[in-house]
Amino acid sequence: MIRKLLLLLTCSATLLSFSQVSGVGINEDNPQQSLHLGSSTGTIRVDGLNATNNNYNGGELDKTYPLYVDNNGDMTLQTTAYNNSDGNDAFLSTDPINSEVSITLAQANDGYEVIEITSYDFTVDRNTILEIKYSLSIEVFQDLLLNIIRDPYARNISNFFTLDTPVLTPTTRRYAAHSKCYFNYNYENGAASLPNASTGYIYNSGTTYVTLTPGTHTLRFYGSVCSGSANRSTFVRFAGGPDAVFLKLH
Repeated sequence: MIRKLLLLLTCSATLLSFSQVSGVGINEDNPQQSLHLGSSTGTIRVDGLNATNNNYNGGELDKTYPLYVDNNGDMTLQTTAYNNSDGNDAFLSTDPINSEVSITLAQANDGYEVIEITSYDFTVDRNTILEIKYSLSIEVFQDLLLNIIRDPYARNISNFFTLDTPVLTPTTRRYAAHSKCYFNYNYENGAASLPNASTGYIYNSGTTYVTLTPGTHTLRFYGSVCSGSANRSTFVRFAGGPDAVFLKLH
């Protein structure tokens, strides 16, 4: 009877100890989490994530790969994106985008025009970070007839995103902004009929991170062109070539 009582007291003391500790410690007598590694050099190895067992592990020596957690709390190396062109053209001819913007003499004499190319809507139920990467093709001409620019003035072409701003103002924060300065004048051949430069695509590329709070948000993608203080005839076509867009919620 005494042995049974001692055993009961021992079990009760053990359960009380686990209740107070509320965790498992490895090299740690007082775990502060459900699992607490107490060694300053301790690491965790998961065979299911190694190069032999996981196709997303590149397996190169001294290289590391990002670890994610899915909705079940499982650790994984696989990542998914909200939008990822992944080698394909991000903007096909059927996509609802505004791809063209012009500066003409009939407009306000400020030499600047901007257009909303497309938008993306996000509804999130937690604080999160949106990662943005893009590479957008640009073609620059003098007019809609695709004549080559011959005057001695540069054009600045920009792309950027805004967050939850339906009307663009000078004080609107512009994310992932990137610009190219286009100049196409040959002093030795300025008035001749021969072209002064080859035509083709140039690119704006940008990367940024945007903080999103719970709720619905709209990310708007813009393109702009500036010819200086005067209206120098300009026609810019966006997304006519192979383009890339990557959007990921972290």
